[in-house]
Amino acid sequence: MRRHRLRPAALAVGLLLAVLGLAPAHAAPLYPTPDPDPFYLAPEDLATRQPGDVVRIRPIDTWMYPNTDGRQVAFRSTNSAGTPILGMTTVLLPRGVANPPLVSYQAIVNSLGTKCNPSRSLFNGELQDAPGMNLAVARGWAVSVPDHLGPTGAYGAARLGGMITLDSIRAVQRAAELGLAHSPVALAGYSGGGMASAWAAALAPTYAPELTLAGVAAGGIPADLEQMAQALGSNPHPGFGLAFAAAMGLEREYPDRLPVSDQLNATGRWLRDWMHDECRRFLLFHGVNRSADQVATSTSLLTSPEARAVLRENSLRYDSGVPTAPIYIWHGVYDGLTPFDAVDDVARRYCAAGAAVTFVPYDIAEHMTTAVAGFGDAWNYIEARFRGEPAPTRC
Repeated sequence: MRRHRLRPAALAVGLLLAVLGLAPAHAAPLYPTPDPDPFYLAPEDLATRQPGDVVRIRPIDTWMYPNTDGRQVAFRSTNSAGTPILGMTTVLLPRGVANPPLVSYQAIVNSLGTKCNPSRSLFNGELQDAPGMNLAVARGWAVSVPDHLGPTGAYGAARLGGMITLDSIRAVQRAAELGLAHSPVALAGYSGGGMASAWAAALAPTYAPELTLAGVAAGGIPADLEQMAQALGSNPHPGFGLAFAAAMGLEREYPDRLPVSDQLNATGRWLRDWMHDECRRFLLFHGVNRSADQVATSTSLLTSPEARAVLRENSLRYDSGVPTAPIYIWHGVYDGLTPFDAVDDVARRYCAAGAAVTFVPYDIAEHMTTAVAGFGDAWNYIEARFRGEPAPTRC
């Protein structure tokens, strides 16, 4: 049996179960401070609109991304409880290219604050995969980067990310100012962005059946959150800050089912208050070598059936959906951050269902090294789909 060395994202889901007990919730989740820009304010009539309807659009300065024009689009989406929410995406348009193909790029967003969402972090230096936008634009593609954690910073809520991604594509196509209504569309992302992309692909046939996706490229996918949680203990860990953030993010999306705040001790409540508006680097620095024992009144793993059910609901391994779009999946065989066997199971299930899958394993252990190794071929795969070439199958 292959043994996986656990890292921050694994801790992220494990901590959730470590801090949950069976007591009823009394403390409400702590949500991020709303963005003060009124562009992010949901209108009172949001519920009367359909998923993907454009609420408002504005031009933006894309100085960091040469030879582009930018727009931000606010649109109607839906959260995991079926409640209307305001979604946001940032679109980079290559200058001088008529009718460019569109890539919806789901970024790595390991954060809790509204300032950490791509609509902000694309321009403030926080987004670690921001340079990748230039690679896509250089190919003559338009790039849409949605805030796939939603307005409450629901870090860890994978199904939500898939729905927001699909609604962002609907909105971009419906925004006449962008001229992308008839552009071929592809999805791409790695790690948390790969998770959102893969979920969007799996949900598309039922959630957005009218959308035609030319292809999907998703790497480093956290495909089984329950498996990752079961392998964890509550010892101090250098990535504890991201673990704690994921517990908070999932509580924000499932406040009635995951009463994380109710299980925090005084130290945990202080840490929650200190981190609730912050981004990846802050979370890592202030959480280093802390543990669940230090922040929770209960540290029994897997004591809550409800918590385990929510983790399964956000794990592709247990979802019955199968993409109808061609999909390219790459993953490190020895990746200690996102276990390989879960992704392998997902790819095999898709293949058995007749999906056009290209599954590429890399004999690499380090998570982000696999991203660098695989993204070149992933972009080439997308480009071939844009050219209309038949999708290969490599299961």
